[in-house]
Amino acid sequence: MDHSPWSFEQLPWLPLPSADFARLSDALPQLPCPERIRTVCTLAGSALNTDQSIRLARRWRKARIECPRTGLPTFRLAIASNATLGLILPCIEVSALRHGLHLEVIATDFGQTMQAALDVNSSVNAARPDAILMAMDHRGLPFLPGFDPEATDSVCETLDHLERMRDGFLRNGCQAVIWQNLAPTPEGLFGSLEPMIPNTWRWRIERFNQGLIERLQGSSDRLLDVAGLAMAVGLHRWHDARGWQQARLPFSTACVPLYADHLSRLLAAMRGRSRKCLVLDLDNTLWGGVIGDDGMTGIRMAEGDPVGEAYRAMQRLALDLRARGILLAICSKNDAEIASRAFREHPEMILRPEHIAVFIANWEDKASNLRRIAERLNIGIDSLVFVDDNPVERAQVRSALPEVAVPELPEDPALYVTTLLAGGYFEAIGFTSEDRQRADQYQANATREESRAEHADLDGFLQSLEMRLLMQPFDALGRARIVQLVNKTNQFNLTTQRYDAREIERMEQDPSKWTLQVRLLDRFGDNGMISVVIIDKRADGWMIEAWLMSCRVISRRVEEAVFERIVAAARQAGVEVLLGSYVATERNGLVREHYRKLGFERLSGDDAASIWRFRVADHVTRSLPMIIEEN
Repeated sequence: MDHSPWSFEQLPWLPLPSADFARLSDALPQLPCPERIRTVCTLAGSALNTDQSIRLARRWRKARIECPRTGLPTFRLAIASNATLGLILPCIEVSALRHGLHLEVIATDFGQTMQAALDVNSSVNAARPDAILMAMDHRGLPFLPGFDPEATDSVCETLDHLERMRDGFLRNGCQAVIWQNLAPTPEGLFGSLEPMIPNTWRWRIERFNQGLIERLQGSSDRLLDVAGLAMAVGLHRWHDARGWQQARLPFSTACVPLYADHLSRLLAAMRGRSRKCLVLDLDNTLWGGVIGDDGMTGIRMAEGDPVGEAYRAMQRLALDLRARGILLAICSKNDAEIASRAFREHPEMILRPEHIAVFIANWEDKASNLRRIAERLNIGIDSLVFVDDNPVERAQVRSALPEVAVPELPEDPALYVTTLLAGGYFEAIGFTSEDRQRADQYQANATREESRAEHADLDGFLQSLEMRLLMQPFDALGRARIVQLVNKTNQFNLTTQRYDAREIERMEQDPSKWTLQVRLLDRFGDNGMISVVIIDKRADGWMIEAWLMSCRVISRRVEEAVFERIVAAARQAGVEVLLGSYVATERNGLVREHYRKLGFERLSGDDAASIWRFRVADHVTRSLPMIIEEN
């Protein structure tokens, strides 16, 4: 396989498949289930072409039947399309494994999208999917059949038609909607004048895409940017006229793995599985040369130096990612004092010490240091993206820590930025003020941990933080962050129940629900919104439907303060019993004993799923190291 970094459809940020890929995939049925699942996920993590993806998908489908406990979170995706999906579906399933998801796909019958939307008993609606993908091709939409300069504009009518379809799916059981925009056509009737002439294809598609964006503003619907993807590949390489005419294939089969990867990374982001931290090597990654050998004056990152400018571009990208909330960390085999001096004193250095959340430079193996970085930041190891120019170091980290994303870097540093961005590790489904502050918040948290070491006991440390908790019901201002927390929090999450913006908005006015959003401030800064509670007011007691908290504030007794607020509200409402549900996942073992620690008794169930009860009259008020302010 040609693995040129510019061949985006070949997924150049991923390692090449094993030379014995066919043998390994064919041998999967002989492996015991746990090893089979691990091997499938490992094989899926390489740059597979369409044929390889289909081959692995067959083995994966058999493994799902014989080994139903995959250990991966399930995402049930429905697809409504006016194109043929036979080649695409297996590639999507395999790509989802790469992004940590067990994907189940239900597709509408060809030409039956509106019927499937409006029929409550259709296969799509009956499946109650987590999301419906509106995967429409412009050649099958109700536009005008050809160019007619006198025709009326049908773009708004087409969008209205699709919106009726979308509303039908939502009304009949789908939980969320993902729209595709349209890839521009590569040719035109008028050349450069094409976008300015009404009713040409280029004009219609541009108006459709703009109209779609306007309708999505303020909506909880998601966008899969197929137009941007097609333009990145090249419109002539994306479109395949013969494939459409012969088999209604929506784009070139060579682009199927790329499309599948972009869709899968969006689904993973909707499940809160985007990466949080970019970990960078130093020598020949952030600057040219080896600082220990070449010295401060010998490393290259100067403006005007063709080699140096490639590394400056990498530093600028890191700074831009930090501005959108991505944490930055350093993991380098180097002398710590020599390496850190460049950040403090080198005049050409764009990144400075205050931009780096954790700086580790020593001579230990990088996998061990990556574990330390995750621990220092209190994030999962699967939140890390590790960038290193050295293929040996990349291979060692992939082997020791398969949860860490390790992009393949090309030999030319001018393509580092392109490759890292193409990998889509930091896929976003929203951007809030909380996101902009996240890097600072995590760095402040690392400073808190250093302060903790200065105190002999935990209570003294917590008192020194001067914490203030701000508590209030759900509202429109907090809605975006509430949705984000609900869908991204996995470790301190009692049920891992997910809700979209529409459901959260309904709860704001629902008298049968009691809701709480919690912000935390301390002497180091504003931690932002860190906890969410949703309670269903049932006749037999208040049932805690969802309770989750950011891992950044674990061990600060915030959960006890939240419980005090819940009990106070229950007493005021005359409620005698609080009920809590715990549903175990592969990532929330942290809160298995949460209700027991608060004084609940288990009514039913086991460690996998249980119901707990607390009698409000038995509550004894706790003394807490914080001020609670209510609105």
